[in-house]
This record gives sequence, structure tokens and C-alpha cells, in this order.
Amino acid sequence: MPHHFFVKPRFGELDPYNHVNHAVYVAWFEAARCDALASVDASLSSLSRQGLQMVVTDLEIGYRIPACADDELVIETVVTEARGVTSRWEQRLVSASDSSRVFCTAKLRVGSCDANGRPARIVPTIRIALEKLAV
Repeated sequence: MPHHFFVKPRFGELDPYNHVNHAVYVAWFEAARCDALASVDASLSSLSRQGLQMVVTDLEIGYRIPACADDELVIETVVTEARGVTSRWEQRLVSASDSSRVFCTAKLRVGSCDANGRPARIVPTIRIALEKLAV
């Protein structure tokens, strides 16, 4: 089921054209992924205590229409696959009032690592958590 993370652009996130700066979307998507993990009891601090890390290995961003200062937005986050040491995620930034109005999308591959940054299989408890975010 998609996780929902609400955002509203702040003045410092806007470019001279009153559009959200392109780099801000990446930070918003990361905040939404962290919130999604926390919502299924797999926060980054919890992972760290277990000696685990989730690291982005591939990121594809698709900009559709510019978000502006007064837009009320929501990021929908889903995990589309989790196997071995990687998981695949998809995110959409949409209007809070009309989810068919898509501003930006992201597709990611996320690697599971041990505390030293070496690839490590996704442990069963984390796999179960990621399944809660599955499509």
C-alpha cells in the first residue's frame, strides 16, 4: 500500500521563477522514503542499531510539471520489489487534492548493506517491513 508524505514548498526551495528547484525534489523523495520506513518499524536509526544500511544505488527522476509556492503536495511511496540485496522503489509527487496531477516521479534501486557498507542480503524482518510498502 502506498505511503503518503505531505509537503508544501517553502520560500527557500523556490527558484527565481517561483518553481520548486529541481534538486529539492530529491531531498523530498528521500524524506518520504525515510518516513515510509519509519511507518513500518524500519527507521534508519533502527536499521543502524541492527548493523544495517539502506543505500540508494540508482535514481531516475522524471520532471513533469513545476510545483509552485502555494501547491499542497503529497509523495506516494511504494516498494515494487525486494529480493537478494536490493529493493526497487517508486515515488510520485502529486497534488494533495488531485492525485492524477503528477509533478515528478522517481524510480530507485536501494541496496542493503552491513555496517561496513558491504552488500548484505535483506534480513527477514526488513523484508516483511518492505512488503507492507509493496504495491
